Amino acid sequence: MKVEMQLGSEKLSIEMGKVAKQADGAVWVQYGGTVVLVTVVADDKENDLDFFPLTVDYRERSYAAGRIPTVYGRREPRPGTSEQLIARLIDHCIRPLFPKQFKAEVQVLCTVLSSDGVHPADVPALIGTSAALSVSDIPFSGPVAAVTVGKKDGNLVINPTYEELHSSEIELFVSGTSNAVMSVEGGGHEIPEDEVIDTIIAAHEQIKEIIKLQEGIVAVCSQEKREYEAKTVEDTLNTRIRDLATTRIRESIGMADKQLREDYLEQIQSDILSEIQEDTPEEIDPNAEKDARSILSDIEKEEMRKAILVEGKRVDGRGVKDIRSISGEVALLPRTHGSSLFTRGQTQALCVTTLGTSGDEDVQRGLDGENRRAFFLHYNFPPYSTGEVKRMMGPGRREIGHGALAQKALEPVIPNKEEFNYTIRVVSEILESNASSSMASVCGATLALLDAGVPIKKPVAGIGVGLIKEDEQEVILTDMLGTEDFLGDMDFKVAGTTEGVTAVQMDIKIDGVTPELMRTAIHQAREARIAVIEQMNSVLSEPREELSPYAPRIYTLQIAPQKIKDLIGPRGKTVQGIQEETNTTINIEDDGKVEIASTSAEDVKRAEEKIREVTAMPEIGKEYTGKVVRTASFGAFVEILPGKDGLVHISQMGDGYVRRAEDVMQVGDEVTVRILTIDEQGRIDLSLIAANGVPREELETNSEPDGGSGEGGQGQREPRERSNYRDNRPYRDSRDNRDSRDNRDSRDSRDRRNNRYEQRDNYKDSRNRKSPRIPKGRF
Repeated sequence: MKVEMQLGSEKLSIEMGKVAKQADGAVWVQYGGTVVLVTVVADDKENDLDFFPLTVDYRERSYAAGRIPTVYGRREPRPGTSEQLIARLIDHCIRPLFPKQFKAEVQVLCTVLSSDGVHPADVPALIGTSAALSVSDIPFSGPVAAVTVGKKDGNLVINPTYEELHSSEIELFVSGTSNAVMSVEGGGHEIPEDEVIDTIIAAHEQIKEIIKLQEGIVAVCSQEKREYEAKTVEDTLNTRIRDLATTRIRESIGMADKQLREDYLEQIQSDILSEIQEDTPEEIDPNAEKDARSILSDIEKEEMRKAILVEGKRVDGRGVKDIRSISGEVALLPRTHGSSLFTRGQTQALCVTTLGTSGDEDVQRGLDGENRRAFFLHYNFPPYSTGEVKRMMGPGRREIGHGALAQKALEPVIPNKEEFNYTIRVVSEILESNASSSMASVCGATLALLDAGVPIKKPVAGIGVGLIKEDEQEVILTDMLGTEDFLGDMDFKVAGTTEGVTAVQMDIKIDGVTPELMRTAIHQAREARIAVIEQMNSVLSEPREELSPYAPRIYTLQIAPQKIKDLIGPRGKTVQGIQEETNTTINIEDDGKVEIASTSAEDVKRAEEKIREVTAMPEIGKEYTGKVVRTASFGAFVEILPGKDGLVHISQMGDGYVRRAEDVMQVGDEVTVRILTIDEQGRIDLSLIAANGVPREELETNSEPDGGSGEGGQGQREPRERSNYRDNRPYRDSRDNRDSRDNRDSRDSRDRRNNRYEQRDNYKDSRNRKSPRIPKGRF
């Protein structure tokens, strides 16, 4: 079965029953020329776990864009950053819609089979995931849908292309059900809060239409949902534990220190379990301890939510709008280019800024081609930040996602290359974590950038707000804790300047939130964000006037694009030699822009001089001091620039007659010449300004022709024709076509004929004189 609809500028189609029939659910989604296959499979057996084992994978195949992988082995490498971010988006949207008691392992696999390089595949992948789950027998409270919304020239664009996204004022990925919004992620250029909510509302209207399309296919093709066991806890055990633990757990509300509160709750749990086993060991089954822990967790959640909803008192004793204590410090690392330590409550981020050249840019390769980033942020979350022992591995989805969110928040205020010609890398090391570490990274990164002297447009701060919702009661929490995040209903992170929002991310654990609730939350976040920026400004409000002495100084110069090959040299030897000799780093762009980087201004100057020598272009009328590299019967070749020589014809070697070039200059002599002409092939004609050590008087004396003294001599030797030297030059352009050769030969014949006539007249004149006449000027 296949259904279609118009979505934005392209047609969206969903087809099932064609491929992957052994999966529990499989759909083929096409949008423009982009095709995604989505399959879902659930294990037949349920697990006795305290979490839902859902795995979402999103994979892009190189063949989808008509390419072969560039890595060793020519197989697709591990999922890249963009793939993991999209998988995370899908997971955040669908996870809350599975029943809490359903514990069978579920795997969602989205495979991009075709990419037109125009339309991103994230929206088709989410829609396909929803459709596959909805038609399968897996319990799922869908369907859901998503769209990306951009803005260009003041108009909203649904599902913008890659090109439109690059110039868009806003980019929001919004997912939801027909009744409410499930998740939001994206950013913009200081977008007003109300405009962000209005954009989400516009996206939700499109989402409703996509859900109607899915409902059509579900009505025809859906399977009966499988049954699962909803585990219950024995009433006797539940009652006894509540009697023993509720009052003691309630006393933990108001403890500001995270570790003390956790230790206190661990002690309660240990005491309760010991007491139960001692009192009625014969009535406790093997699973009773696990059930008891589950009951204690439920009591903790209930008491926390009740304290907030009824008393307005939070876990650490703050009010619902209070922000934890904030402190900041800059320049604490002596050898880095910029550093800061930002602390908010028990969340602490050490941020470091490093400046580099264009050769240090981050290269991202995706289905839309290769993208280079001059600014990027990496986020690290070591296990000690939460007091745990874990195996250290590469960055996971959480670290990649948090880093991408912080980076998106800062991108609108980063200067462009014309304003600040550096590649900028920021690293956030989370030293302590008690929620909102990504927003602490935004604040710390801003201070580290200012400390490095990066001229950011405005300071950026971030804050996390949460939600506690019971029936009609709703309370929004500013700057929530980890416990409030885990036991609450929403995590809404908002980052921006004092003028507007630059990044948002919202995840929920309930069936959705209304636009009105989001509007209240985003305005509450604005108040807190401005308060945080004020405290950050008290630490450092303006970028440093001078860069760190350990940061590279970059000088940029422009060379002719045709000289790039000369600067690089054979196998890069020329540019590598300059770098080694001057202790600099040199980057060459395709348009001829050259970057020279070094911590020493003297080294930069030396490198610049050498680059200009290698890449200098000869100019007509300009004088050069060069070395004679070869002589011939018709003149001498002088190297005026590295690898570039020109011809000084014997007629341009003095005011009188020159019999041989060797009479004026020898190989190895340094002479001063002026460029007369440069032809289309780049061949240069030179005129001698002064012979090396040979005065004009001596030049004229030595210029008397052989046999020309006295009457009846042989007369002046006919000079070699001016045009013939071109055919003898070693660098003669072999690509001259036949027509040009014919034209040149005709011109040479005419010149030879004219020279013969002139020589004949000169010879007759010399016979009528007592001494030979030395003609002046050029033949």
